[in-house]
Parts: sequence; structure tokens; C-alpha cells
Amino acid sequence: MTTTMDASRRTPAARPVAARARSLLLGRDAAVIVLLVAVWLIGSVSVDNFAKPNTVYFLLLDVLPIVLIALPMTMVVIAAEIDLSVASMLGLSSVIVGVLFQHGWPVWAAAVVALGIGAVGGALNGFLVATVGLPSLAVTVATLALFRGIAVGLLGTKAVTGFPESYKDLASDRLFGPGTAIPAVLLVFVVLAIGFGVLLHFTAFGRATYAVGMSAETSRFSGVNVRAVKFWLFVATGAVSALAGIYWTLRYGSARGDNAVGLELTVVAAVLVGGVSIFGGRGAIPGVIAGALLIGALRAVLRLADVSADAINIATGVVLIASVVFPRILSGVRGRRRRSRRRGLEPEPSLE
Repeated sequence: MTTTMDASRRTPAARPVAARARSLLLGRDAAVIVLLVAVWLIGSVSVDNFAKPNTVYFLLLDVLPIVLIALPMTMVVIAAEIDLSVASMLGLSSVIVGVLFQHGWPVWAAAVVALGIGAVGGALNGFLVATVGLPSLAVTVATLALFRGIAVGLLGTKAVTGFPESYKDLASDRLFGPGTAIPAVLLVFVVLAIGFGVLLHFTAFGRATYAVGMSAETSRFSGVNVRAVKFWLFVATGAVSALAGIYWTLRYGSARGDNAVGLELTVVAAVLVGGVSIFGGRGAIPGVIAGALLIGALRAVLRLADVSADAINIATGVVLIASVVFPRILSGVRGRRRRSRRRGLEPEPSLE
């Protein structure tokens, strides 16, 4: 009988470090990175101002919240679940910061409360999915509406502005001074990306995440606490979405109930384009980061080329569909090749 211990040995996180490095460099992640470089080169050659420092700076600022939320979302999808409430939690945390600031709270204290609210919202999702056993798609569609409803209910159509410049500068300062391309806040995101990468690819929790995505039932029989794994993954998405909401508020200098409406679809697109299987059990952090950058670069190229917003959405949709369909086609081709090789190795039936 196959145990989860056996299954986990076949997961990316359970392979030796050298094998994992080869997988990251030669697998689908590498293909996404190559495609990103190709889009970047084409944009630099064919679109005016695409490679300018200012364009790169604003591209990174736009992509950062997507990458940030995509980090825990990657682990959730690898565990064969989904969280569609992330953009609503972003909006709710933004509103919490704004409302508390209106009532005289310092921004840092309001941000701490917003992070706590994010963790509680994620815990609600985790409880309903992991403990009650409800489907994550249904649960997070419901909390998507719940969190957004609370956010809009607190502020209505109004916006809170007037945040201190020192805090807004945290989200918009350039690392090497005016005119350069790298925002200083990128350092925070790099640290978080490294943290999630280590957690997923080099720890027992990461191995358990892959094993749960491959077979929750088998994982349970071999001693993995499936409920705990799923619960804490949803807590992580809630807390990180709240952090993205704080960043969003400070970057735009505005707390609104409708901040980041629809962003959850872009996050899911980045995760799938980055090579994470929608069926769970497969994926890696580097590919997801490359997928988010690819979507951001593609949108920037088309926007600078005066392509309409509808056409940009269509192009993004085509990329997303291709990211789901092509791996299935390649998997089918590989399966047919393996079967044909096995048939070739089988001895001819005896006529005696």
C-alpha cells in the first residue's frame, strides 16, 4: 500500500537539493522565465519607453501586491484548495487602516490591527474548510462577499486620505534615489519571497503541503495533520492579503472599500501561469514570481502600445487558458510515449 511517506518522497520538496535545483532550472519554471525574458526583449525593442527606469519602477509597484498575495496562494493551490477572498481582505484591511487613522490612531498601530483582522479572516476560511469540511471555492466566494461588504459598509463610497508623507514614502521611495528603477519596498517582498520559498521547498511543512495536494486521504493515514496544514495556509493568505492592503493604502494614499476589486483573478492567473497545478501537488515559488512578472510585463507592453483595456484582458485570459491547457496536453503526450515504450519492451506473445 502506498503511504504518504512514500508519496512525499516523490514531491518536489522531498527530493535532494540538487534534484530540486535541476527541477527549478530545467522545468516549467524555466519556461516561464524564458517567456518573461522574451516579452521583455520584444517590449524593449518594439515599444517606446518600455525599458525606461520609470516604466520599470511603476511596473514593479503594480506587480508587488500580486506577487505578495501569490506567495501563500501558491501553497494553498498546491494543497488542492483555493482562496478567492484575498482581494476583499485587501480592501477590508485598507478600510481598517483608514477608519482607525480617522479616529486618531497612529498608522503603525492601525496596520497591526489590520494584520490581526487579516489573520482572523483567514482563520475563518481555514476553519470552514479544514474543520467543517466545506469546499474552499464555496467558502471563499462567500467570504469574498462578506469581507467586501464589511469594507464598503464601514466607509461607503468615501475615501480616507491625508496619511503622513513619511508612511507614504515607505511604499514609493526608490532604493537608489530619484530616477532609478527599483522601489525600496521591494526589499521587504524579497525577504518574504525567500521565506515562503524556504518554507515550501525545504521544510517538513512544505513536504506536507505537497503530500496533501497529491492525496489528502493518504496523507492523513500516514500521520500528516491535514486539517492543521490547510488551516494555517488560509491564515497565511489572510494575513498576507492584509499586508498587501496596507501597502496598497500607503502607495495610493487612499483607503477605500473598493480597493483592488478583481485582483484575486490576477493573483490566481499568476499562480497558474507560474506552473502550479490547479489540481494540487505541483508547483514552485520561482515560477509563480516569474508568472506574476510575465503578466505585469505583458500588460505594460500592450498598454504602452495603445492597446485597449479589453484587448489586454483578452490577452491575459489567453495566457491563463494556455497555462492550464498546455501542461495537460504535454502530460498526455508523455503518458502516450511511456505506454508505447512499455509496449515496445513487452515480449511478443508465444504461438505455442
